[in-house]
Amino acid sequence: MAYIQGEGADGGCPFCSIPSLPDGDGLVVARGESVFCVPNLYPYNSGHLMLVPSRHVAGYDELTTQEATEVADMTQHAIRALRLVSGAHGFNVGMNLGTVAGAGIAAHLHQHVVPRWGGDTNFMPVVGQTRVLPQLLPDTRTLLEQAWSQV
Repeated sequence: MAYIQGEGADGGCPFCSIPSLPDGDGLVVARGESVFCVPNLYPYNSGHLMLVPSRHVAGYDELTTQEATEVADMTQHAIRALRLVSGAHGFNVGMNLGTVAGAGIAAHLHQHVVPRWGGDTNFMPVVGQTRVLPQLLPDTRTLLEQAWSQV
């Protein structure tokens, strides 16, 4: 629950404490050698995942070759797992590097994988400034963790 409560070991960074947490507490879907996958606490869409280096680093150009390769490999894996469990029609994949580029947590690099479906935007986010999520994040994490091993 530390990830959900926004606790962080490195000056309040919510990502830095996740590697030391049990998967359920950190909402970890999968772990690699230097990168982990978690659902976004404020998802753009159901199933929105993030690939996060374990090392606290802000810039893509600061990643080691191994870290960058693992982000790419785990992004592919995340897409496959999301497609398996959700039947997504497409995906938005990307990073917001720096606050001016839209990063909510600019100090710790993370890549977004957002599943998309035809007609997935309705009046709630546009008019009501509210997102409706049909599943709790811990349930989404468990479902995707199971799918991860199948793809």
